[in-house]
Amino acid sequence: MGQGGGDYKKWLTWPKDYPEEILNIIGLLKTNLEYQKALGIRHIQLTQQTMQSFKDTLSEAHSIQLEDVRKELGDCRRCKLHATRKNIVFGAGNQRANIVFVGEAPGRDEDIQGKPFVGQAGKLLNLMLEAINLRREEVYICNIVKCRPPGNRNPQKDEIEACGPFLTRQLEAIKPRIICALGTLATQTFLKTEESISKLRGVIHTYHGIRLIPTYHPAFLLRNPYKKREAWEDMQLIQKEYEKIRGK
Repeated sequence: MGQGGGDYKKWLTWPKDYPEEILNIIGLLKTNLEYQKALGIRHIQLTQQTMQSFKDTLSEAHSIQLEDVRKELGDCRRCKLHATRKNIVFGAGNQRANIVFVGEAPGRDEDIQGKPFVGQAGKLLNLMLEAINLRREEVYICNIVKCRPPGNRNPQKDEIEACGPFLTRQLEAIKPRIICALGTLATQTFLKTEESISKLRGVIHTYHGIRLIPTYHPAFLLRNPYKKREAWEDMQLIQKEYEKIRGK
């Protein structure tokens, strides 16, 4: 801060509707600057690292939180699936995960427990994660839609569209570096295509700047075990990209 440093009060006067976390940060900064001024200090050297740290802190305080998305979803009745569901299956896992696995829709076991991938498909997904040295607690898992379709049918277009904004906000809150789309429907929804999963897998796509890696849904692999070799190739691709992120 150079000569005429008293001007800092102009940009430290923030609207009252700003999040409390940001107002607290600004308040602490204001107090510190006033203390420096009282000591007769009129110049403060701000390094690029200091400014970036401050920006990161503000960004984190202002970011969307998963609990806010869940509250906004509420006792959702935005599509017809609410009439037959037992529980909303929002998602589970590390809220700051680098990798998010997105399936198609909850099944019977998920509907009963209110948690994603807890049935036989979930057990296989756990094994797939362990094969690339990942634990379920390290990743985040959710679905394109949050309620079980009757008879485990595929979610319909209007149901996907009703849930879409909440999936988007989940991803905005988590800020993953990699998304693994599990199955045809999840992959087609992200990429807005009608191509089959067999043609889309094995390649790294991009979704809003995030690496998107499709693979077969674990439930499909239980019915078609001969496809596990291809799924293993996809998991190895995920592992390779994850190691790049971690700097290994």
